[in-house]
Amino acid sequence: MKRISVAVIMMTIFAGASAQENRIDVVRPDAPELSAFGRFDIGVRTMRFTDAGRVDVVNTKPGEQAPLYDRHLNVEIWYPAELGDRGTRGGEYTTETRNLQITATLHGQAVRDAAPLALLGNFPLVILSHGYPGNRYLMSHLGENLASKGYVVASIDHTDSTYQNQQPIASTLYNRAKDQRFVLQAIADYAGEFGSFLSGLVNVNITAIVGFSMGGYGMLNNLGAPYSESVIEAQIAPPNRLLSELTAADPDYRKNLDPRIRAGVAIAPWGMNTGFFDAEVLQGITLPTLYVAGSVDGTAGYQEGTRAVFESAVNSDRLLLTFVNGGHSVAAPIPLPVEILNSEDQAGAGHYTDAVWDSVRSNNILQHFVTAFLDLHLKGDQNREAYLNLIPDPVAGIYSMRDGQPTSEHNYWKGFALGTAVGLTLEHRRPGE
Repeated sequence: MKRISVAVIMMTIFAGASAQENRIDVVRPDAPELSAFGRFDIGVRTMRFTDAGRVDVVNTKPGEQAPLYDRHLNVEIWYPAELGDRGTRGGEYTTETRNLQITATLHGQAVRDAAPLALLGNFPLVILSHGYPGNRYLMSHLGENLASKGYVVASIDHTDSTYQNQQPIASTLYNRAKDQRFVLQAIADYAGEFGSFLSGLVNVNITAIVGFSMGGYGMLNNLGAPYSESVIEAQIAPPNRLLSELTAADPDYRKNLDPRIRAGVAIAPWGMNTGFFDAEVLQGITLPTLYVAGSVDGTAGYQEGTRAVFESAVNSDRLLLTFVNGGHSVAAPIPLPVEILNSEDQAGAGHYTDAVWDSVRSNNILQHFVTAFLDLHLKGDQNREAYLNLIPDPVAGIYSMRDGQPTSEHNYWKGFALGTAVGLTLEHRRPGE
């Protein structure tokens, strides 16, 4: 009788469950080691923070004084929790999709409004910032995964950038970096309130931002790269030179950077290939950064986009993880919702899919490397360096194990089983390189 491996059977089961239930917590049998969920149960809550007096870019007219408004931001917060008699992990989310006619139900491990694990407390903060358009659930697979490993994760619905509320890009260009900083301060303020579920739980003084596409555009600005002055009056820029305060033209630009931000993960960051960044401004980044990209990204660019950012940020310790032949949507978005897959109108499907890479597999790889990177730079776990200090191309590596332990010849990527790192490259540059 033909033998079928357990790994193949498990993969089939997981793939079927994921396709039927939109599971955001699937870890494939061939996933790298650190993609596995951590030891903490997970709680989740939805908060709404309001930044009073923000410039209203959408209603600003050229040559006229910019009106102000109260900018509301919905934020999904995942956190280590104590379930107690609430039972086992599990919950669901209802979300709009890239196809405006379709709503999806996502299933994960977080329990809505679970009690926070405040006794252990002091968990670093990670802010997730989606693309244009997107929403706070676009990277929910990463939000739950990191919370299970001892992080408080805040994922933003960026007003004027969501599926249901997509406005001209000028608003996003102005607001994205500001939203990220504002949410950091809003969480700090809320955590300081009596009775707050975040009180004693989160350490906002140790924060990282994970930004996808336009989220990466804003994140780079918060890491120390001002936007190029040449784009202040670009056709798509906000009117009345509003963008100037986020460039080196503003003498207070660097004063407005938040020192609580310690590291960043830029997934297909937008802006280099369109002139919003250049080699000179990227020298302002001094914080450790993990860049993630597909080598055929047609939106943010690769050679002239993410790779160019990586090579130009010469004053920072940085890594570039490349999904060979991957496009713009590799790794970051959740898998394609089954509601779109089963619909006669599959508009928006490409927002979640990649022509080469399986979504769950690329999600798992991202979870693995983000875990290693953040554990090292936010928690000081030096053991994670071994997962990042790798030969650039795993195909050139030697896989040599004896009794479950690597031999002296072994230099295959740590955390990956034989053959499972194919199609990836990882490069490392230190400050000055």
